[in-house]
Amino acid sequence: MINGVRARQREQTRSALLRESRRLFAAEGYGAVGLAEIVRAAQVTKGALYHHFTGKPDLFRAVLGQVQQEVARKVADAAEAHDDPWDQLMAGCRAFLVSGADPDVQRIMLVDGPAVLGWNEWRALDEAASARHLAEALTALVEAGVIVPQPVEPLTRLLSGAMNEAALWLAASGGPGDLEDTWAALVRLLGALRPA
Repeated sequence: MINGVRARQREQTRSALLRESRRLFAAEGYGAVGLAEIVRAAQVTKGALYHHFTGKPDLFRAVLGQVQQEVARKVADAAEAHDDPWDQLMAGCRAFLVSGADPDVQRIMLVDGPAVLGWNEWRALDEAASARHLAEALTALVEAGVIVPQPVEPLTRLLSGAMNEAALWLAASGGPGDLEDTWAALVRLLGALRPA
């Protein structure tokens, strides 16, 4: 019984740290948030933070992982709502743009993520969270003849980079029609992959 209580307390502490650090990182940016501010907001001690995380970069890595997994789930859910593989790709891409345009997601996932962790580690996390799914979808479309046969690896990188850049721009632009304009441009870009 005591072990169960302690396990719940540890999980509550970890959840509070993740929740509050995510809120602060999204609102202020990684560089502007100190550990003292995080532990005060989570109502825990620094010792409790260090029990769960090795420091601020490790805490940020966990927050980024959460955000990436949430975006990946939204993309997968949108894609799985369709039976046709092309419609799945299109729905997944749109879901990514919509999710990535959220300023909180954009700041953590696309701005601070590469800056804090470095490009290589950020890419590895992005690969595990969503780029792998994009590659699988493109591979299936090439194999089915839905898109022109071509190497999938560079195509995945090009589309992933384009969508990441579009999400960054959308978060900063704020224009009322920018999401729909971006989506229309992406539809034209993706449409060019199909046989004439």
